[in-house]
Amino acid sequence: MKPENPAPIQWHFAQRVQQLQSSVIREILKITVRPEVISFAGGLPSPATFPVAQMQAAFDAVLSRQGKVALQYGPTDGYGPLREWVADRLSRGGAKILPEQVLMTSGSQQALDLLAKVLVDEGSKVLVETPSYLGALQAFSVYQPQYMSIPTDEDGLIPEAVPAIGQDARLLYALPNFQNPTGRTLSVERRAALVEACARLGVPLIEDDPYGELSYRAAPLPRMISMNPQGVVYMGSFSKVLTPGIRLGYVVAPLPLVQKLEQAKQAADLHTSQLTQMVVYEVIKDGFLDQHIPTIRKLYAEQCQVMDAALTEHFPAGVTWTKPEGGMFTWVTLPKHIDSMKLLDEAIAQNVAFVPGAPFYANVPESNTLRLSFVTVPPEKIREGIARLGALIKTKV
Repeated sequence: MKPENPAPIQWHFAQRVQQLQSSVIREILKITVRPEVISFAGGLPSPATFPVAQMQAAFDAVLSRQGKVALQYGPTDGYGPLREWVADRLSRGGAKILPEQVLMTSGSQQALDLLAKVLVDEGSKVLVETPSYLGALQAFSVYQPQYMSIPTDEDGLIPEAVPAIGQDARLLYALPNFQNPTGRTLSVERRAALVEACARLGVPLIEDDPYGELSYRAAPLPRMISMNPQGVVYMGSFSKVLTPGIRLGYVVAPLPLVQKLEQAKQAADLHTSQLTQMVVYEVIKDGFLDQHIPTIRKLYAEQCQVMDAALTEHFPAGVTWTKPEGGMFTWVTLPKHIDSMKLLDEAIAQNVAFVPGAPFYANVPESNTLRLSFVTVPPEKIREGIARLGALIKTKV
């Protein structure tokens, strides 16, 4: 029976979620599903790079040979052969990584959540770049840290600034390769200086590296985990080199930390999909990525060149942008008086979308910035979209 005159439920949300907000990017993507919109907003890999045939064959192979295992519960730390593959690949950089140090996660976003859950208390100091990855700020903010913003320049994070603000910090979060949102790359010298600064302070350095394989011009720079395996926590993902729909990432950490991360994951989801892990391993185990990744690099490099040429042709003097050497993003800085959030409303009216820069800042936002992603937009649409956006900006300069 239904209760008579039920009182409306008063939802009392936990204090830690009061400040949570939806991702600006996810909200913009709701608009950009319209086919007439030229979207530079989403940080989405190009579907043209997805190895559909290889994935289909791998699903068939796994289900036909090991279906009962693949469809069963799996271990929390992940599928053993895949963890061994990750450890072997990372060990090529000079540091010996053990499979026991690898925890498979449901996308690298889960790794961010687990790291914050294990390392961060309310009010804990967390060091982040200026600007930083929005998804990390969302994940960390649940645990109510005190953000300390590390200054950056055109070459990325400035390691010399860390000692002054890093005392007693719980972690430092950085994306050294083709950073999201700026596309900047940290030099070898700055990587070494950052590792040294964190080691002196005893602060765990989180190296988030989803884009490291997507270098256009040269071999990837050395990973920071190879410089100090006991002080650096490495995060990787199959989203940008295989497909994001599988939601498969991993975190590599010293054993005392990875054991706590595993316990936190047990409480979160028991384990990442066994079927997905086995399928990915089936695809990559014989060297597929070494042939596949160069095709992604070539496509993205061409798209990046088209974007840079269009920006040069259509954007007015006083507007600057980064020139990434890999990855998926260009970062634009407008004259100080232009608010990119307001500009977005006008751009959408012109059927062009981008991500305003302010949400990428943990503390003091710079509202005259924006992020452009070029990898999912065909060249002719890049030119058309940037021409529209440039004409709009010219009316405000």
